[in-house]
Amino acid sequence: MAILSADAGYLTQHARCGSSSITNNEWSAIMHVFKRFLASCLLTVTAFTGVASAAEPELSVQLWSVKDDLTEDFKGTLESLADMGFDAVEFAGNFGPYADNPAGLKAYLTDIGLEASGAHVGFDQLSDDKLYQTIAFYQALGAAYLVVPWDGRATKPEQVGELAAQLNEVAGKLAPYGLLTGYHNHAPEFDAYKGSTFWDFIASNTDDRVIMQLDAGWATVAGKDAAAYIRKYPGRTLATHIKAGLPEGTTGKKTILGQDVADWAAVVTAAREVGGTQWLVVEQEEYPEGMTPLQSVEASVDGLREIMANM
Repeated sequence: MAILSADAGYLTQHARCGSSSITNNEWSAIMHVFKRFLASCLLTVTAFTGVASAAEPELSVQLWSVKDDLTEDFKGTLESLADMGFDAVEFAGNFGPYADNPAGLKAYLTDIGLEASGAHVGFDQLSDDKLYQTIAFYQALGAAYLVVPWDGRATKPEQVGELAAQLNEVAGKLAPYGLLTGYHNHAPEFDAYKGSTFWDFIASNTDDRVIMQLDAGWATVAGKDAAAYIRKYPGRTLATHIKAGLPEGTTGKKTILGQDVADWAAVVTAAREVGGTQWLVVEQEEYPEGMTPLQSVEASVDGLREIMANM
């Protein structure tokens, strides 16, 4: 794997320098790379054995959760998320003052103790005329997972096969550069189709290297067992969205992790045991009355940590 070999080289180079010459920021960067290196080793074992090894996923946050805050104060918002203890952020098209400087953005993230776990990237940015510009940008940013967030073809019987084929094509083009693509669901992907669901069709008709980024919140809204879906496709949930989603008619619950209806302990256990999951990506799309987006995100990540601490 390109990511694995690159990370190993980075570690070797810095190990030779001696710990006394390494700054705190450099040490933070080395530890991030080391954890990615270990995760890559586990994924390599999975690829050869067909058995996903248990690993401890890290915590990221989808920046769409705080999109307005990010527009108003890009750096301040990222620093607030870093203060909440997140390991990484997942981008959704807003790069603030770094839109033309991904290397600068990566350096800034490192300075505040974050990295890029991935990004939501539409097919328009993965088309032949923009593909290599997109590859260069995300390689410089250090974001290896480029997930398509939505596509209208996903729930159309006459077009879902075309979507699966395009995901396979893009996966093949990204592979030599150490990047992966994938697809992220909403509720309609779990509508019935050919004896199962559209989500099952996409998973069954794409290469194993195509990430199935399960949004557990939307799966819950659709009445599905998110943990069972992670187990159904071992090693393919490299990043999953952890979001409180309430099915229609739910009462007495909030869209805050730990105050909702999902069995998050089961989801995290499945992610650890079979998902190949490197990132639990907290996402907040609804904000309980009286709470700001940042307050809602903090309440959710605190709720998730409490659940994980009690497992």
